[in-house]
Amino acid sequence: VQLQASGGGLVQAGGSLRLSCAASGRTFSSYRMGWFRQAPGKEREFVARINWTGGRGYYVDSVKGRFTISRDNAKNTVYLQMNSLKPEDTAIYYCAANWLSSRWSTGDMDYWGKGTQVTVSS
Repeated sequence: VQLQASGGGLVQAGGSLRLSCAASGRTFSSYRMGWFRQAPGKEREFVARINWTGGRGYYVDSVKGRFTISRDNAKNTVYLQMNSLKPEDTAIYYCAANWLSSRWSTGDMDYWGKGTQVTVSS
């Protein structure tokens, strides 16, 4: 599976962005998908995840109520809608595919996309 993230950019605090992650291959629906982010000088951290068929997303506390993860298996794409953005959301955002692991640490992901930069100005 190859993943390509897009949709990042520069936005003012309070604004919104929608990230997309397009996957190649026919097995996209076999993977749970997630988003991670890495701010300058910090470790990569989990942001959100979604199961194989979509439905409820799971989020890190700092983005609950502001971010929404979704997926469209017909388009082999997972999305991250980010609203009410804050300067502390500034980071490179990465999508990741998880096949079997019940864990969501960076070492448990099977595939990673190249990141997309999100910068939130105050």
